Amino acid sequence: MAVALAVFLLATFLFSFFLLAGGNRRRRRTGSLPLPPGPTGWPVLGNLLQLGPKPHETLYALSKIYGPLFRLRLGTVDVIVPCSAAVAAKILRNDANFSNRPTNSSVKHLAYNHQDLIFTQYGPRWRMLRKLCALQLFSPKAMEDLRPVRASEVKSMVQKLAAAGREVQMVDMSHEISACATNALSRVVVGRRVFDHGEEAKEFKDMIEEAMNLSGAFNIGDFVPGIGWLDLQGLVTRMKKIHKKFDEFLDKVIADHRVTPMNKEMADGDAGSSHNDLLSVVLEQVKENTLGERVALKDQDVKPLFQNMFAAGTDTSSNTVEFVIAELIRHPSLLARAQQELDAVVGRSRLVSEHDLPNLPFLYAVVKETFRHHPAAPLSLPRLVSEDCEVDGCLIPAGSTVLVNIWAIGRDPVAWPDDPLAFRPDRFLDGGRHKDVDVRGSDFELIPFGGGRRICAGMNLGLRMVQFMTATLVHAFDWELPEGQLPEKLDMNLNFGLTLHRTVPLMVRPVPRLETEAYA
Repeated sequence: MAVALAVFLLATFLFSFFLLAGGNRRRRRTGSLPLPPGPTGWPVLGNLLQLGPKPHETLYALSKIYGPLFRLRLGTVDVIVPCSAAVAAKILRNDANFSNRPTNSSVKHLAYNHQDLIFTQYGPRWRMLRKLCALQLFSPKAMEDLRPVRASEVKSMVQKLAAAGREVQMVDMSHEISACATNALSRVVVGRRVFDHGEEAKEFKDMIEEAMNLSGAFNIGDFVPGIGWLDLQGLVTRMKKIHKKFDEFLDKVIADHRVTPMNKEMADGDAGSSHNDLLSVVLEQVKENTLGERVALKDQDVKPLFQNMFAAGTDTSSNTVEFVIAELIRHPSLLARAQQELDAVVGRSRLVSEHDLPNLPFLYAVVKETFRHHPAAPLSLPRLVSEDCEVDGCLIPAGSTVLVNIWAIGRDPVAWPDDPLAFRPDRFLDGGRHKDVDVRGSDFELIPFGGGRRICAGMNLGLRMVQFMTATLVHAFDWELPEGQLPEKLDMNLNFGLTLHRTVPLMVRPVPRLETEAYA
């Protein structure tokens, strides 16, 4: 057995060595441009062992040594890492050469092997799926039609929190915010609340977090040819297990919908809206093939698309809202300013409406500063380089993977010269250096939703939900920590994955601060 293992490892080493040597010879033939600088790696594994448990922080530290554009070798794969706004702009502003996705184990086993919207290859299929979502969920008309649904779910969350606060109960805000975001989205996506019981919502949140953690993991088998079948880290086994759970969840949602389409709950609180839920539209187009695109929508497209909706559409928004509340608790003076602004605009006799949001510049500045400090996705989704190209005088070879370090860009001292490590919302207000910086992908200093062609399709809805939930929670409650816990000592440690999650859920007592009728 030992001899067989030794022979296998030797064969793997030789295969990888010759593959790397061939790649280096090809690069030398492309011209005189140098590759980006980067750290020396181990034989075969390259820099894989250097990434650590929080790769976004490791890559940020490496950018201090090798500059804002550097290269890692992960096994046989070149990984190009932009860590500054200036370099990210050069790649994302005209990104036709960077718009495909590489294949890896998480794409194969979690994302239906490139069949979803997020990881499908750039082309007609991607355009078809994106157009469908844009028209049905993210257009200005859809956003307005579905506003009462979002208001209804946020109000339900507030009422539950107010009851807990009156009973002097500590609440897991991570769970409550996630349940609200999930039910708000599910009502517009499938026409009904998916969860009415706390335990079901918690299990779903845990499933999403596990999927996101696995999607962001660096699996050795993806980078070293010939050893994937060994599943040395056990990641593929976990991916298959969580995919099975997610697949069964989606099967049930779709089956229930086919039995009882357009549940009456979708209409409750809709103020007469005739907007159909997304699943009804998709199933009808599967049946009639009415989309009119070169790529037809098929039955097998439904689950990958809805997996994206439930995973990306709930996890990122709820995480960001939790981070905003945590930062405001850590900075009581900022919380007081936000509440003063809300009281002046909204008063204390009603809850916040989405129509109030444009009149809350300080609250929006707090949200933007949270995006800068705590981007939901610390590293961009991987992009595959289609052809050799040049960026900042360096060769970016075809076949390499680009990972934009969004977390590092938020700390880029060139883009953020005024104390980038401080939580300072005033930088986005009148008189601040960054008052005109937006988050929608055109200002590369702040790209929490990514940029270029593959920018997050649900950006407008995600931003609206983050602002609306944050404004409502800040306005409706004061926040008390468990006895003996100081605000400035609040645990802000994170777990790394495709998205960032707080290691310790935010446990607080919500203390109602509005007039009683506001919670009715």
